[in-house]
Amino acid sequence: MNIEAISGLLENGEVNEAMSGYAQILTNGSDEEKFLLAEELFRFGFLEETKNLLESLLLNYPTEGELLVLLAETELELGEEEKATLILEKVGENDPQYPQALLLMADLYQMNGLFEVSEQKLLRAKQLLPNESIIDFALGELYAHQGRFTDAIQYYERVAHERNEVGGVSLNQRLAEAYSAGGSFEEALLYYEKALGERLEINTLFGYAFTALQAGKNKTAIDKFEELKVLDPEYHSLYLHLSHAYEHEEMLEEAYETIKQGIKQDDFNKDLFFYGGKIALKLDLVEEAESLLREALALDPGFTEGALVLNKLLLKLERYEDVLDLISNTDMKDEEEPQLLWDAAVASQHLEQYSQALNKYQHAYTFFKDNKEFLSDYGYFLIEEGKIAEAAEILTILIKIDPMNEE
Repeated sequence: MNIEAISGLLENGEVNEAMSGYAQILTNGSDEEKFLLAEELFRFGFLEETKNLLESLLLNYPTEGELLVLLAETELELGEEEKATLILEKVGENDPQYPQALLLMADLYQMNGLFEVSEQKLLRAKQLLPNESIIDFALGELYAHQGRFTDAIQYYERVAHERNEVGGVSLNQRLAEAYSAGGSFEEALLYYEKALGERLEINTLFGYAFTALQAGKNKTAIDKFEELKVLDPEYHSLYLHLSHAYEHEEMLEEAYETIKQGIKQDDFNKDLFFYGGKIALKLDLVEEAESLLREALALDPGFTEGALVLNKLLLKLERYEDVLDLISNTDMKDEEEPQLLWDAAVASQHLEQYSQALNKYQHAYTFFKDNKEFLSDYGYFLIEEGKIAEAAEILTILIKIDPMNEE
């Protein structure tokens, strides 16, 4: 059975018959047949069979780079990174496959966080093949992964002069992402437009919308996020950012509605509940705001920002017992979020739990000794408690910080 016949069987899903042909070639096939079949089997994902053929060939050609590189790729697909590295190190520097071996080693080192070694391998490959765009693209990918966006852009642009895509990846998209991540939003938007002109792809569309939001182009962001929502309403990340864009345009009802839509898609996202609570407060929807903030805290009892906003609301509503209950039911420690001490002090004071209030004020003072509002609260509390000397000391500090405070 020849290679073409085996490939045809695999394409038709007739695996048993194809494996019969593979066994024949493994046992009696020529070296050329073994290599061609190895390439085909690798393409179809029959990795162990590919490995058997290549190891058979390497018995006769132990230093053949093409065999070593394909075997290393096979080991990589099998998850054997260490074996792949050892195989690649056998490829000689004078072998035509040496640059490809360097590229694979660079990928391996990058996957393991050894970025400097990865860079060395790629730069060595570039010395050997200075005009090879695949190497430039690999360097761009490495530098983008490291957050070295200026360097990444330099290499991406070299590739973009020659081709629009590498392995199905748009160079315009990569340039857009690099410019956006580096804070050059206007340049990024130009490349996003080019990338979307080539192919409408939802991640690119999200990147365009998010970059527009960062650039302060809220209406553009709204248009693109809404377009994305129509294309893929389950793209969870869009809802929070779309709501932000509406809020920036003072379209609070639209922002709130967007959050509610987002919660229907992703009801385990504490940030959606939290932001929805803040928007509800702006719309004076107090009950809804409290409910959303409590949902956020139910998802994450250690969510500091959510607890602080809810506490602020409860204090405003003069629900002081609820303030203390909320603080006692969070996973946060006073030392980690001293604002909770201050809130507890104010709540205890209004509940006439004066000894507890004094203890909380004293503890909080360590963190807020330069805060005008805290010193004022603390000072007047001490006056009410008849602790005149202590109150005078605190108010003296307040006057030094805020000399224009006539009260």
